[in-house]
This record gives sequence, C-alpha cells and structure tokens, in this order.
Amino acid sequence: MHYNASDNMTRQAKIMRHRNLACLALAGALALTTACSPTKTMTTGPPIAHLEKRGAATQLIVDGKPFLALAGELTNTAASSPEHMKAVWPNLVTVGLNTVLAPMAWAWIEPEEGKFDFTFADDIIQDARANHMRIAWLWFGSWKNGLTNFAPAWVVANQNRFPRAQLAGGKTVEVLSTLSDANRNADAKAFAAFMRHIKEGDSPARTTIMVQLENEVGLIGDSRDRSALANEAFAKPVPKELTDYLQAHKDSLLPETMKVWGAAGAKTFGTWEQVFGVGKGRADEVFMAWNYSRYVGKVAEAGKAEYPVPMYVNAWIVQPEDKGPGDYPSGGPQDHMHDIWRAGGPQIDMLSPDVYLPNFNELADRYSRKGSPLFIPESSATVGGAANAFYAIGQHNGIGYSPMGIDQPQRLLGFRPGTGVAVATPTDLANLPFSRAYKVLAQLSPLILEAQAKGTIAAAWLNKGLQMKDIELGGYTMNVNLRRNRRAPNVIPEVGYAMVIAAGQDEFWAAGNDVQITFLPKTPGPPIAGLARVEEGRFDNGAWVVTRLLAGDDCVLEYEQAKAAAANQSGSGLRFMDDGPGIQHVKLYRYH
Repeated sequence: MHYNASDNMTRQAKIMRHRNLACLALAGALALTTACSPTKTMTTGPPIAHLEKRGAATQLIVDGKPFLALAGELTNTAASSPEHMKAVWPNLVTVGLNTVLAPMAWAWIEPEEGKFDFTFADDIIQDARANHMRIAWLWFGSWKNGLTNFAPAWVVANQNRFPRAQLAGGKTVEVLSTLSDANRNADAKAFAAFMRHIKEGDSPARTTIMVQLENEVGLIGDSRDRSALANEAFAKPVPKELTDYLQAHKDSLLPETMKVWGAAGAKTFGTWEQVFGVGKGRADEVFMAWNYSRYVGKVAEAGKAEYPVPMYVNAWIVQPEDKGPGDYPSGGPQDHMHDIWRAGGPQIDMLSPDVYLPNFNELADRYSRKGSPLFIPESSATVGGAANAFYAIGQHNGIGYSPMGIDQPQRLLGFRPGTGVAVATPTDLANLPFSRAYKVLAQLSPLILEAQAKGTIAAAWLNKGLQMKDIELGGYTMNVNLRRNRRAPNVIPEVGYAMVIAAGQDEFWAAGNDVQITFLPKTPGPPIAGLARVEEGRFDNGAWVVTRLLAGDDCVLEYEQAKAAAANQSGSGLRFMDDGPGIQHVKLYRYH
C-alpha cells in the first residue's frame, strides 16, 4: 500500500497497530495490565455519545453527561498527513479545543474495492486521545462541496456501474447520481465498515462523539439532475412517503414548505410538478432534496447499525448573489428545505449550516427553528467567530461551534496560508480573541449546560448594524449595547457579544466582550435596579475565583443622573472591555 508512507511503517506494523488500538484504549481507561485479544470488540465503558432532550434543550451527551463541543475543523486533507498533524496538535490544545472535526475520505480507506486501510483514522484517534480531545468525523464519501472528488478511483472511473448526474444540454458532471442504488450502496458499505472499525477501537474511551455525513451536498449548475435516470423518476408520481409526511405535519410545516406545496393546492398525489409546481425553485429543488436526503439517510442508517453516534449534514447556505437552486447546491439541506430532509432522512440527527456570511444571528435563528438542535460545523475564528460561538450556544442552546481551517495558524491570525508570514507562536495563538473566547466558554460550560436545560440563558450578538439588543431573563430586561467610550463617543466597536445566565433571584452571571449591560426590572416591586455587588473573576477547576470587586467608574455608564432616572435606570451596569471576553457575577437590589 502506498498510504502513510511518511510513517515508514511496514504493512505488518500497521496492521498490528490497528488491532491494538482497542486494547490500548481499554488499558488507558481502566488501567488494565493484561493483554487484549487483537480481534476482541470492546463493549464496556460509558454510554455512546447521543443527543438527548433535557428540559428546554436538546444536548449532546458524552460519557453520560451534557457536553459543549468547543471544536475546530481541519482542512480537507490534513488527516492524510501525519507529518503535518504532528505540528498541529499542540496548536489545537493552545487554541482551547476539546473536539476536532477530522475529514476521512472514502478513497483513503477503500482504495481498492473491498480492501480497507484505516491507518489515517487510527493516527487521528491515537493523537486525539493523547491530547484529551474528542472527534467528530467528516465522511467525505459520494460528495464534498457538491462534487465527487473524494470517492475512490474504482468508483469514479466506472461510470456505467456508478452513474453521474447531468446538467441541461446533456453535459455529465463529476457528481454521483442520487438515483443510483449502486452509488448509494457502495458508499453505505464503506461507511459501515469505517464505523465498525471506529467502534472496535473506540470503546470504552468514546473518542468519537459525532459524524458529519458527506459535505455540502447538492447539485451545482442546474436546479435538478437531467440524466435519463433522473428524468424518469421526475415524471413519476411523488413518493407516497413524502406526501404522507407533509399531510401528517401540515400544521407545523415551515412557511417555505407551505408556500411551495400550498401554492400548487397541497395535493397528496401527482407528479413532482403537479404537486410542487413548475419551475426550478419549486418541483426541481424539492425533487433533488428528497433524493439527496433519502440517499444520505440510508448511508447514515448503515453507519448507525454499527455505531449509533449522532450524525449531521452540513449546508452550503444560500448566498446573497444566488438567484436560485443550482447557484447554490440544489437539494442540499438549506433551511428552506428542512421539511423535505426530515421526511427523506429521519436517520439524520441535525441539519447544520456552514456560515461565513456577516448575518450570523439571522442564519442561526433560521437553522434552529422548530427546536432543531444547532451545531455550527464551519465558520470563522475571528472576533466575529467568538461572537458567533457565544450567540449560537447562549441564544439557541447550541451544542457547539467550529471554525474552519483550525490546523493553519496563519489563517487564524488573519493571513492566507503560503504568504510567507512568520510561524505563529503559542503566545500568538493563546491571545487570539477566539482562543480567549473558547477558554471562557470552557470555564462556563457547567453553568451553560445547566442553564440551557433550565431555559435560563440568553445571548446578544452585536455589530455596527445592530448596536443594541434586549434580553428578557430572570424577571429583568437586560439592555445590551456596544460599549461606549465616554472620551470618544463616536468610536463604535465593530463587534460585541454577551451571554447572560440567570442564577437566582436578582442574580446573574454574564460574560462578554466590547459590550455594556443595564438591568430593568419586569416583576412587581421597586422600578429601579442597582448593583449590590459585582465580581470579576474566573473559574479554576469549577471553583469561582474573584479577581476584582467592581464599582464606581468600573460600572457607571451614565453620569447624567436625571437622564438615567427618567428611564428607571441607576446609571450603572456591567462593562466588558475589548480584551475579553471576561466573566462577571452580579447581584442586584431594587429601589424607588
């Protein structure tokens, strides 16, 4: 085998390493001193990672406890280079990750049909454990960014056996057809083998906590597949499974679904165009969404039969310049297609957006509708990314966040890879706004997870276009504003963010950066809230350590007392500077 040549390992040594991974995991977890059988499948250990409804939130449960995934995604081929990854792992620790999103390509594990090589996966598992991290695998199978470029050569070179999609005019593209059982079954078989191998080496350590299925699926260049296979399916009646689902959920469907289905009369029988209307934004896109979701759902089903960890698909979201499906991947899990995906792929646990647009708050709102669990598998690692993470987790009970390209320090520092910028030092990485945000989120994780379940957490995401937000929590309206500098009132921060947790009567935890927060009582009693005690500090091993008591100039936001009193305000509040995020604990009192 030509794989993993840089390790200079013989094939025999590789095989023995694969067989012994499960043994090493069990020995590390249980301090066993006896040898394990190389063929034994481990079934002991904590529960398999899963999603669970706990109070007001659906949470990711790892080792039997709620878990907040402070993650980062490796670039597409990083996992195929052990030499590259040796330098990466220390940086991931410095940035503050507890989870790494690691791509694993079908071509890497099944270079010849029926012959599997899991060397790259084993390397990532071993290194993740050594660095105390969990793994969410990204399965690059039939599609990656809508294209088929991570499938094995024996698949892509055999078009007769593994047919492709076609665009208008009969042009074939490098995209496996969703209508082919041979395509789906080959992908599902390889994924099942991968998940079987992961399970054998994963117990009882439970290193794997999630899997992403494929990557940003959907057809680019046309609103639907125009191959003979697709045309034949498109001319047939809509599958009864889909119309039955729509009818059964008619009262809770998304407005976008009702707009398309209802405009054509909400029919329960007919061809795709009869049921969903003529046009690329109607029947074509629904047809593709149904076929992609059915295909990916069957791949998920095969993998879960081996190891049922949570599985999600990620979405290439609609861009402002897109005019219709095909400009963005048609049939993908965009938010307006979620009902179709739920109908076609019930085996899929989450529909997750990759967000690089500036209106993160709006997109997070849309992808978390109807109580859908929110996980952000790709976004930025800037100060805006820190704001995104706080908002997704604090406002929408997000299970985690992940910036893309976490293995490239220059990218994290704002430079393009290959520009000749000096190598980032650990100090550079530790001082990144995003790294600081992850460290604060890690300190707050127990409070956050408890508050998510209780429904006692909220967050604000601000920029120059949205400079203020009100939060209703714990009997108060909290007005969160971008921080103002009294000496330079016209200087407005580019980004600000805050997370607030109600801890009890008149008591709150708050964390944020470049914002200020004031409190207005909403329950009967005296109308003005004053600051009884404000602590600034940190959590060390779960214990709150007060580093400073704040008062006076630390907290006075409005010195014009008549103006403050007219608004039922004390003039004081919480102020978070631009070197955060910081954590503050506040107790309030009320007066007339």
